[in-house]
Amino acid sequence: MSVRVQVILDEEEAAKFRSQAVRESKSLSAWLRDAGRKMLEASGQRRLNSPESLKAFFEECRGRERGTEPDWIEHKAMILKGFQAGGKP
Repeated sequence: MSVRVQVILDEEEAAKFRSQAVRESKSLSAWLRDAGRKMLEASGQRRLNSPESLKAFFEECRGRERGTEPDWIEHKAMILKGFQAGGKP
């Protein structure tokens, strides 16, 4: 059984949503459903609520990373160089 839900949007937001739905070849209704499902999926991601889950998370991160991270002195030098350049490359 289907349920109808009314969503109140301002005109600009509705236009942006509708435009994106058209780009994805979807109706606005289908696009909003998909967006809602994505939010539900994202909220169901693994939570880091124990030492074991945190350790597993960092192990995963280490497996993805390549190279070495610069030490703090190198970081400070890069920050100072950017600051002295006034944000210009």
